[in-house]
Amino acid sequence: MPRHHRERHRTGRIGWLRAAVLGANDGIVSTASLIVGVAAAHTARSDVLVAGVAGLVAGAMSMAAGEYVSVSSQADTERADLAREQKELVADAGSEQDELAAIYVERGLDRALAQQVAQQLMAHDALAAHARDELGISESLAARPIQAAMASAGAFAVGAVMPLLTVLVAPESRLVPFVFGNALIFLTVLGVLAARAGGAPVLTAAFRVAFWGAIAMGLTAAVGALFGTVA
Repeated sequence: MPRHHRERHRTGRIGWLRAAVLGANDGIVSTASLIVGVAAAHTARSDVLVAGVAGLVAGAMSMAAGEYVSVSSQADTERADLAREQKELVADAGSEQDELAAIYVERGLDRALAQQVAQQLMAHDALAAHARDELGISESLAARPIQAAMASAGAFAVGAVMPLLTVLVAPESRLVPFVFGNALIFLTVLGVLAARAGGAPVLTAAFRVAFWGAIAMGLTAAVGALFGTVA
């Protein structure tokens, strides 16, 4: 008897990978930008650290709350769609089978085979078949608010720690260039790791995150320097 081989695809990683990459990227960019802006105003290292830690805590909680609310809204919509689909299956299973068969016809099956496939899938699990093929809801892509919130907050904190560690070891007179340069390195590495995990082009991903990170830090450094000079 041939062994069943279950392939592993990257689409199963989309939910947590998106939240983790977004969180870590925001942690690096926002915290490094905050540190660079404060340091550019000729602030003492201790004050820069306080600002950075405050940014870490506030940013992680903001990411968790925002991701939870966003994904919860998606989950609510999915549950509402499934409840409506369940009612339609109870009210008129025949029409729902025809609807499912029509989807398979559009995908390339002939009508007789499409009807047979729809009938067998609905006999096995009608709601799951419609959720997957009509609504586009599957187990791997289903909204998971708590998982997304924890991944975002944790990733943000990990990303934010990196520029904070740079502040601890860099010369006080050179905080801005050290934090700026190391943050770009961190962002580049993050872009490469994310690209490899998701199967995307490595150079494009690395350049994209580093480019926008450099712009964010450059603007905040300019603001900090301007206000530091005015003060």
